[in-house]
Amino acid sequence: MPKRAKSKPTRKLKTYQTSLGFYDQAIAAPSMKAALEAWGASSNLFHQGVAKETDDPDIVAATLARPGIVLRRPVGSDGPFTESAELPADLAEDDARPKRKPGKHPAKSAKKTAKTPPRKLDDQAARKAAAAFEKEERRREAERRKEEAARAKARARRDKAVAAAEAALDKARREHEARTEEIEAARAALDERTEAEQTRWDKQRKTLQEALRRARE
Repeated sequence: MPKRAKSKPTRKLKTYQTSLGFYDQAIAAPSMKAALEAWGASSNLFHQGVAKETDDPDIVAATLARPGIVLRRPVGSDGPFTESAELPADLAEDDARPKRKPGKHPAKSAKKTAKTPPRKLDDQAARKAAAAFEKEERRREAERRKEEAARAKARARRDKAVAAAEAALDKARREHEARTEEIEAARAALDERTEAEQTRWDKQRKTLQEALRRARE
C-alpha cells in the first residue's frame, strides 16, 4: 500500500490586541508577525508596548470565530469586537462639550470590573479556527498573486504599445530622411544642369554676337 503524504501541521492561533487610531483591534493569528502584517503596522507594536497577546475569553472567542480577520471596536470601549465598528461616540461631542477650567478634573470612577477567568477552548475548535485562518491566508495570497498577474499583464500591454509606437516613429523618421536625401540629390542635379545650361548659353551667345558684329562691318 502506498504511504499517504503527511499533511502540514496546523499552527496554533493566539489572540493579539492593539489600539490604532480610533479603534481597538484584535485578531487570531499564529504569530505576532502575522498579526502585525494583518494590522498593516509599519513598526513592531509589541516592542513599543501598544500591542499584546490577550486571553480575555470574549475577545478570544470573537477572534477565533473569524480567524485572520481584523476585528474592531471604538477605542477605550469594552464592547464586543466586530468586523465593522462605529467611531467612538464622544468624538462628535468634543466640539460641543464645554471647556473645563484648569485644575478641575472630573472624579474618576472607582468602578472595577471583575476579570472573568479565561474559558478553555477544546482542541477541535482551536484546530478548526487555525484551519480557517490558513484558508484566509491562502485566499489573501491568491488575491495578491491575481493582482500581481494583472499588473504584470498591464505592464506587458503598455510596453508592447510603447514599443509599437517607437517602431512606427523610427520607421517614419527613416522614410522622411530617405525622401529628404532624394530631394537634396534631385536639387543638386538641377543645380548642375542649370550651371551647364548657363555655360552652354554663354558660349553660344558670344559666338552669335561675334557673327553679328562681322556681318555689320
